[in-house]
Amino acid sequence: MQNATQPLNDTLISKTLLAADYVPTLDAMLARTLARIDLKKQGQRTSDELWIVDHNDVYTLGQAGKEEHILQRTNTPIIKTDRGGQVTWHGHGQLVVYWLFDLDSLGWSVRHLVSHAEQAIEDVINDCLSSAASHSTDISAHSRRDAPGVYLYADMPETKNNDAELSPPISAIDPTIMLGKMASLGFKIKHGFSYHGIAINLDCDLSAFNAINPCGYAGMQMLRLSDFMAMNGETNNNTDNSKTDEQRQSSLSYEQVTQKLIDNIAKRHTGLIELRALAPK
Repeated sequence: MQNATQPLNDTLISKTLLAADYVPTLDAMLARTLARIDLKKQGQRTSDELWIVDHNDVYTLGQAGKEEHILQRTNTPIIKTDRGGQVTWHGHGQLVVYWLFDLDSLGWSVRHLVSHAEQAIEDVINDCLSSAASHSTDISAHSRRDAPGVYLYADMPETKNNDAELSPPISAIDPTIMLGKMASLGFKIKHGFSYHGIAINLDCDLSAFNAINPCGYAGMQMLRLSDFMAMNGETNNNTDNSKTDEQRQSSLSYEQVTQKLIDNIAKRHTGLIELRALAPK
């Protein structure tokens, strides 16, 4: 496990962990949070932290998670953890970001934290999708009021209604179709400090989700960004030499997507990006 720490602003730093096992990472995250709580009681404010983590394969079960959502036992370890939510998978090709934030100092409620996390993911995924011209259907990322996380939706193409008796008016049809879920989130709050965070599927092997009901939803289709736009494969050895120069120029790497997300979160942390009104979905 390698560490790289970088200041993002006066009160926020990022820390990168590669090939990280889950339990040592959780122990370190909790220890850091408890230390910050103690220092705040002594009147000291510490910098908030974003942990950018590339996890070794693991299934994690939330504090109130039900083992019935684990459909198949594999060689991948299953770890009980203290975050909210049910069961999920972490592994290579997935971007995990832990938010070690002092919510009270930021003036954020837990709802603010969740909304900022979801909207940061929406911003980055939609920015990436806008650069992909290979899809005739308009696809966009949105959160949902009834289920935490970020999902992809496809706009239905407009069609002429030539037979009103056989077809309902277009206004009676949901104009979007949910394709599936691309990002999950689960936090833990202790004395006003947050830890745990978000996971976005970039170019991971989605078959790992077949052994569980992702986040407790049976049949939930999990998605990855690399199926909707070109990613140049810097995180693996499978370079696609068949791509044209134009495709390579429009593609993004795991590291570039990660930097987009870090930049967005840092702006939210300093108040440069405000929360949008919550979507009705």
